[in-house]
Amino acid sequence: MQWHRTWQPKVCLLAAAVSIVTVLIYRPVWHGGFIWDDDRYVTQNSLLKAPDGLHRIWFSLDAPSQYFPLAYTVLRIERSLWDLNPTGYHWVNILLHVANALLVWCILARLKIPGAWWAAAIFALHPVQVESVAWISELKNVLMGFFFLLTLLTWIEYVDATNRHRGIFYFAALVFFLLALFAKSTACTLPAALLLILWLKEKPIGRRSVLEIMPFILLALGMGMVAIWWEKYHQGTRVLVALAPIDRCLVAGRAFWFYLSKIFWPSDLTFIYPQWQIDAANPLAYFWLIAAAVLSLLIYYSRRFIGRGMETAALFFVATLMPLLGFIMLYTFRYTFVADHYQYLACIGPIALASAGLVTLIRSTGSAKWLEGAGGLVILICLSVLTWRQSATYRDMETLWRTTISRNPSCWMAYGNLGVVQFQKGNIDDAVDKYEAALRLHEAYPEGHYNLASALLQRGKIDEAIMHGQRAIELDRSDPDAHVVLGNAFMNKQDFERAIREYEQALTIRPEDSNAHYNLGAAFRAKGETDRADLEYEKARQFEAHGPP
Repeated sequence: MQWHRTWQPKVCLLAAAVSIVTVLIYRPVWHGGFIWDDDRYVTQNSLLKAPDGLHRIWFSLDAPSQYFPLAYTVLRIERSLWDLNPTGYHWVNILLHVANALLVWCILARLKIPGAWWAAAIFALHPVQVESVAWISELKNVLMGFFFLLTLLTWIEYVDATNRHRGIFYFAALVFFLLALFAKSTACTLPAALLLILWLKEKPIGRRSVLEIMPFILLALGMGMVAIWWEKYHQGTRVLVALAPIDRCLVAGRAFWFYLSKIFWPSDLTFIYPQWQIDAANPLAYFWLIAAAVLSLLIYYSRRFIGRGMETAALFFVATLMPLLGFIMLYTFRYTFVADHYQYLACIGPIALASAGLVTLIRSTGSAKWLEGAGGLVILICLSVLTWRQSATYRDMETLWRTTISRNPSCWMAYGNLGVVQFQKGNIDDAVDKYEAALRLHEAYPEGHYNLASALLQRGKIDEAIMHGQRAIELDRSDPDAHVVLGNAFMNKQDFERAIREYEQALTIRPEDSNAHYNLGAAFRAKGETDRADLEYEKARQFEAHGPP
C-alpha cells in the first residue's frame, strides 16, 4: 500500500476530524458508570485480580461468560490501571471504536470503493454502534472488530500481486485473526469476508486460494465449536431456550430486515427489544423470509448492470450476522432475538454500499463538489445528534433500565433489574413493585422470584419470601443465588437445618461464594457449632480477599 499517498495532509486532517467528533459525541459516557453485566465482567470478576487469574482466563472454564480470553486479559490490565473507575474503561472502548472507523476507511480505500471516507464517518457516528461503545462489557466487540478489520487489511495487502512482502502480510493476517477469535468468537465469520475480497477484486478462486484460506477456516470452525458448546452447556442455553428449526429460520428472516432497517432508519433504539412471537402455523410469519428471497434475486440479477459491489455488500452483511440471526441458540434469546451490538461489523456492508451509491450518483450527474459535501455533512450531523442522545441512556444503571421500559414496556428483564437498583438504594417498596411487575410479565423468571424474596424479607414477610425462593429453585436449580436467598429466609424463620442445607447446596454449585460461606458460618454459630462456623468464616474471608483458587 502506498502509505505516502494515503496519509496526505488533507487525509490526516479528515482522520483527525472524524476521530475528534466521534470522541465528542460520546461525551455523555465519558464519566458514565458500570451497567448491566459489568459486574460479571469487571467489578465482581475475580479473574481480574486473582494472582492466578491470567492463567485461568486462558486455560480454565472459570470465565463468567464465554471463552473471550483476550478481552478478559485486556480487562485485567485495565483493572490494574484504574481499578473500579469506569472512566478509563469507557475511554478504551471509545478509542478502539475510533481506530475501527479509520480501519474501515483504509480497507474501503484500498478496495477503491467510492465514498470510503463517508462510509467510515457514518460507521463511527451511527447510533446503532452506541451499545458496543458505551457498554463497558462490550469491549469484546470493539476489540474483536479491531483485529477483524486488521485481518481484512493485511489480507488485501497479501492478495496484491505487486506487494513484495506478501508472506509477511499472510502471517500477520493469521495472527490478527487468531486475536480476533480470542477477543470474541463471532469473528469466526471472517473467512467468508476473505473470499468476498477475492471475488470483489476479480481474483481467481481456485485450489490455491482455497488452500490459502483453509487455515482461517479451521481456526474459525474450532473456535465456533467451542462457542456453541460453551453457550449450550456452560451458559445453560439448551435449558432456557428451545426453538424448532423452522422457528429459527423465521427468526433469522425477520432479524435480517430488523438490522437493515435500523441502519437506514435508526429510530426507537433500545437496550432490549421486544421478543417476537414466532408462529410457524401463521402464513404471514413467512413474509420476511419471502421478502429476503426476492431481494436476493434482485441483487443477483442486477450484477450485470451495476457490478459486484451490491452483491458483495449484501453477502458481507448476511455472513457476518449469520451466527447471531437465530440459527444458533444464544443465551440472550431468552428475552430478545436481536441486539444493536450484534451488527457492529455487519453494518459496514450496507453503509459502504449506500455511501458508494450516493457518491457515484452525485458525481455522475456532474453536480458541484459542494453538493456531495453538504449532503454528507447533513447525514453526519443527524447521526451525531442521535448518537449523543442514545449514549446518554448508558449513563448509569437506573437511566438505562428506565429508558428501556419507556421504549419496551413489556420488558420483564428491565423491570427486574430496575428492582435490583431500587433495592440497592434502599427503596424496598419500589423494588417489590418492580419485581412483581416483572413476574406479571414473565412468571418463569427465577431471578425475579429470589430477588422478590430478598425484598420481602426486608419487609418481614418470611413465608412469602420462602414461597418465592422455592419457586426460583423450581425454575432453575443450578442458580446458587436462589439457594442463598432461600437459606436466608429459613434463617429468618429460625429453621437453621434447612438454611444450612440451602447454603451447602449453593456452595456445591459455586464453592467460591464468600457470601454463602459467611451465611453458612452464621447458621452453624446459631446452632452452637462454633468450630464449623469459624471454618466457614475463614473461607469467606479468603475468598473475599483473594477470589477463588
